[in-house]
Amino acid sequence: MDLHHPFVKEFPQHRETIRSLKLADPKFRAMFEEYHKLDDEICRIEEDIEYATDQQIDELKFKRAKLKDELYAATKKHAAAAGR
Repeated sequence: MDLHHPFVKEFPQHRETIRSLKLADPKFRAMFEEYHKLDDEICRIEEDIEYATDQQIDELKFKRAKLKDELYAATKKHAAAAGR
């Protein structure tokens, strides 16, 4: 079972846009890094490497989903502006 949800793997069609945003936009880069930090933390919990209550894991997954939505919106906006 693949527990990780790398942002680029979720949206491979936007690989170049994501790379461009990570280099040019510090806010996007910070959100991207936070997303992957949360993803790693969730995976460690799901693999029983670390412990968390059901409520804690739900909160982490909610934060990850919210960040994914924000990252995707920024990616789509940038892609549209660049004509991709």
